Amino acid sequence: MRAMILAAGRGERMRPLTDHLPKPLLQVGGRPLIEHHLLALSHAGVQSVVINHAWLGEKIEARLGDGRQFGLDIVYSPEGETGLETAGGIRLALPLLGDAPFLVVNGDVLTDFPFGRLLQALAPDKMAHLVLVPNPPQHPHGDFALQQGDACVEGPVKYTFSGIALYRPEFFHDVPPGAQKLAPFLRAAMLRGDVSAELYQGYWADIGTPQRLADADILFRSKS
Repeated sequence: MRAMILAAGRGERMRPLTDHLPKPLLQVGGRPLIEHHLLALSHAGVQSVVINHAWLGEKIEARLGDGRQFGLDIVYSPEGETGLETAGGIRLALPLLGDAPFLVVNGDVLTDFPFGRLLQALAPDKMAHLVLVPNPPQHPHGDFALQQGDACVEGPVKYTFSGIALYRPEFFHDVPPGAQKLAPFLRAAMLRGDVSAELYQGYWADIGTPQRLADADILFRSKS
């Protein structure tokens, strides 16, 4: 299976840390955020990874190279300095991702989610499978509901989309070129019953601010 790491975000809330370094290269536990994902994906049996990038993307390529040090084949999907949002970025990268379902993970989250268990998670009648997590303090109202294994736009309890998912390439065939957010396409697919989901209650953190970065760093160093 192939995977894509979304690494094109500008990281505005992380400034000034991201003024001269792309957000995925900020370090937690002595290792860049994105390398935590690469090691976990390699351990899960993923062999090929696509990384999109925008702001200071050349520094990501210089750091990671072709991926052989992680046991991976890494290819890059540059988007210019401004990026294409999530759906637009994945659409652009489709020729690099092949014809089979592929895993996607946000480059600015940290998690111990076992990626290997996603490899067989997509049912034949579904276009996407999402990993949801309990709502963190900064996102108390969640994104989507989970009902009988399906992701739903509304429901009595909403959870937060973790940024980890499995997609069929066809999910993105109707995404127009250019910058496109993912949420509208997910909601439309949910209304058609095309999206399954699961709730993960292990470690997951959205590294969206310098304080959350520092908290994650302390946690990882305490485990080493």
